Amino acid sequence: MKRYGILDRVELSDLQQLSYVSLEELCASLREFIIDHVSETGGHLSSNLGIVELAVALEREFHSQKDRIIYDVGHQCYVHKILTGRRKGFRYLRQLGGISGFLRPQESETDPCISGHASNSVSVALGMAHARTIRGQKYHVVAVIGDGALTGGMAYEALNSAGDSGEPLIVVLNDNNMSIDQNVGALSRHLARLRISPRYMRLKTRVKKVFSAIPGGKNIVRTISCINSAVKSVLLPSSLFEEMGFAYLGPVDGHDIKAVCELLQLAKRMKKPVLVHVMTRKGKGCAYAEAHPDAYHGVSRFDPVTGAAYGKSEDSFSSVFGEILCEMAAQDGRICAVTAAMPSSTGLSRFAQQFPKRFFDVGIAEEHAVAMAAGMAKQGLKPVCAIYSTFLQRSYDQLIHDVAIDGSINAVFAIDRAGIVGPDGATHNGVFDIAYLRSIPGMKILCPSNFAELKSMLTRAFYHEPGAVAIRYPRGGQGDFQEDTTGQWAVCVRKSTGRPKVTIISYGIMINEALLAADLLAGQGVNTQVWKVNEISETHRQLSYEMIGSFGKCVYVLEDVVHNGCFGQAVAEALQDFDIKVYFLNTGNRFLPHGSVAEIYRYCGIDGGSAAQQIYEQVSHGTGIG
Repeated sequence: MKRYGILDRVELSDLQQLSYVSLEELCASLREFIIDHVSETGGHLSSNLGIVELAVALEREFHSQKDRIIYDVGHQCYVHKILTGRRKGFRYLRQLGGISGFLRPQESETDPCISGHASNSVSVALGMAHARTIRGQKYHVVAVIGDGALTGGMAYEALNSAGDSGEPLIVVLNDNNMSIDQNVGALSRHLARLRISPRYMRLKTRVKKVFSAIPGGKNIVRTISCINSAVKSVLLPSSLFEEMGFAYLGPVDGHDIKAVCELLQLAKRMKKPVLVHVMTRKGKGCAYAEAHPDAYHGVSRFDPVTGAAYGKSEDSFSSVFGEILCEMAAQDGRICAVTAAMPSSTGLSRFAQQFPKRFFDVGIAEEHAVAMAAGMAKQGLKPVCAIYSTFLQRSYDQLIHDVAIDGSINAVFAIDRAGIVGPDGATHNGVFDIAYLRSIPGMKILCPSNFAELKSMLTRAFYHEPGAVAIRYPRGGQGDFQEDTTGQWAVCVRKSTGRPKVTIISYGIMINEALLAADLLAGQGVNTQVWKVNEISETHRQLSYEMIGSFGKCVYVLEDVVHNGCFGQAVAEALQDFDIKVYFLNTGNRFLPHGSVAEIYRYCGIDGGSAAQQIYEQVSHGTGIG
């Protein structure tokens, strides 16, 4: 087993006794450990390498078993987990049964809350601070938020409330000038101005100390402070955070652990809302991650020496979506692309390069992205808003009020990472979009099963639909089923021999599991047909008597979403007046663990083999044949 020097010898309780030289040695060992383990399991690399000194300083200056340290998003919590007793668990990071890549209170009392989405940490921290005050308890509350997360409006709502509250609360701004891709917008420029004079606070402290030591010095300090404030208000832009009611400390070099510790010590003594501005570099200490921090944000297994990914790179729905959109935009100047801080992850990097005036990265602001797309569509453009399923949840209000109620807004929503995502777990699985989109009147929901259908459905969405259209597709590539069936609402893609005993209905990428289940059932003597649905809205109108007449006595609806609000419920409702039983094969009403997509399919019983087994057992016992 590989040794990691001082990291092998240090416990959490030792950190306060270590010299700053030893702490620097510990940080080097932590970086080596993270690179080695993430290269084996995959995970978030750049963000965790960039926060090492800050995370060590936080564990040293606070007591994470009692104090509440909340990492915004939480994907940069690896150092925290290593130092709080979960080092051995990194062999199974993000694997089924292993530790999560995010904060997870079920793992340790040092994880104060679930954290998987950006911009919420200050809100949660302020709630904890209020609880501390009301209950008369004593502990520190710290929110660690990145400058990328500050592009989300929720963060400003919380900062405004926190600054006004007067609660002792520390907000650590981890400023690496990035979220996943490069940061955008006015806030990024504001932070750049704040970085100009990093020694300002230290100089101010020294001046006060010198003059306070001489007779009459306190009056001089007050006079200097008044003059300084007046001059600063004229010559320098004030800190947004000071205007909100925070004491602003920094900026400080986030890789100078002594400086970070000293600033945190000062923040603890201030007994008021404090913002500590820490500048870090994503990917710090790893040449390839520093050079390409966006590429090494979230990674699969790779060579720790060269950074090269293991296995060949294949086309994904995201990359193909980007290629198709570029082709269409070259022919139609009205087509625009909108994303929320994830141009590369949603396949839009090439579009951004080719059509910079028609590409809009709004930062981590999904609500704004949807409402802006509505405005663009209303004035004659053809916007496509590319957002992960799990993040589009934030825009439910805008989807209803700014898009759907009008009825004539032809905005397209490219819903990436729909269904089971896998290793990122419960916070990132896109298993709720069917439920919340189906509840919106007039929203068309299209489900391509392959790349050819994705292209056809984008064409339909832009040019053949009058209102809003959502196109949902999974993470990764297409399966064996590659026929374009988009000309029909639904199509029978596998006919049975004779009258079917079982009909399986599915859509999207899950059609591959449905076909596998049908083949396995046929091998066991169960006549099975498979219907593929391309549009899962307006089910009552689309189910024809001819289609219903082919179903037989029982129908199984196979899908990778939660039970409540699933498409299967729409099918059951449409068939309630017929002598047909409808059974549901979905993820159930629960939050799922992290693991590979294949493992989670099996865990839920929705892979082809598990589905066939469940159906066969019901049929053989007579419970699945009416």
